[in-house]
Amino acid sequence: MLLELTDALLYDLLGLDPDSRFHSAIHFFIYDTVKIFFLLAVMIFAIGVIRTWLPEEKLKRWMSSGGIWGNFVAALFGAITPFCSCSSVPIFISLLKAGAPLGVTFSFLITSPLINEYLVVLMAGEFGLPIALAYVISGLIVGTAAGAILGRMKLERFLENDIISSAPAGGETVKHTWKSRLKYGWDEAISVIRQIWLWVLVGVGIGAFIHNYVPEEMIRNAMSATGIFSVPIATLLGVPMYGSCAAIVPVAVVLFEKGIPLGTALAFMMGMAALSLPEAVMLRRTMKLPLIAIFFGITTLGIIATGYLLNALAPVLTR
Repeated sequence: MLLELTDALLYDLLGLDPDSRFHSAIHFFIYDTVKIFFLLAVMIFAIGVIRTWLPEEKLKRWMSSGGIWGNFVAALFGAITPFCSCSSVPIFISLLKAGAPLGVTFSFLITSPLINEYLVVLMAGEFGLPIALAYVISGLIVGTAAGAILGRMKLERFLENDIISSAPAGGETVKHTWKSRLKYGWDEAISVIRQIWLWVLVGVGIGAFIHNYVPEEMIRNAMSATGIFSVPIATLLGVPMYGSCAAIVPVAVVLFEKGIPLGTALAFMMGMAALSLPEAVMLRRTMKLPLIAIFFGITTLGIIATGYLLNALAPVLTR
């Protein structure tokens, strides 16, 4: 039905030539935008309601339990929170002030923007379920491993003094009713969509342009010129392009369809989602520059390794 409505809008109201590239680009943009916003609203609302049952104080205790288990719990907790890299920083700070170990909080900081419930839905719809699951698993591994490595490096000396001296703070338990749970889910959906709607439009717009105007041969030739270095180059290109995963999924899909290897396209998306220059500026309030550089460096290496792994697994995942 959505396809018919889109065609009616383009043919009857705008009078566009159905065989033109511009028509195809507008059709791509309208159809994907409506589909993405619908999926986002439904899934963020549902996950928001589910999150009202999560015992956040117990999660903090699990995160502080020591060992890699704490890193995994933090990474998993980050995966179910619908935040971009900058939105994750305030929660990262609150976890530090609550007494969670530094490496554990980094696991949260990595996976919170890297994996989201709406990202999983979008990737399953665009790439297919096997690739979406591979992305989620690899993202959890990157967050858990990178946080564990950072935690063992004893980098607390690079935190700002007021963060170190902050006393652990206990949180107040909220008792929800069904009405408050539904309201929480609704408010969560509205809040997140307000934060990312522009990035969704920009991402779909870029995807529509690439899909209809950029020759496949140009992209393939550009990637073949970099050869084995395509994954690190894609990751580094993603870092300054701050935005939500919801914005970059359409771009990653089109790049993959144009012949860019799966792991390379997903490494670009990971770099854009997990690391950003605005995030680095916000983190400067919390930590000194050497720690920011170490955090970005280790996370980047993890994403690059993941990109190469997904390239190797692509024949199995795309069957």
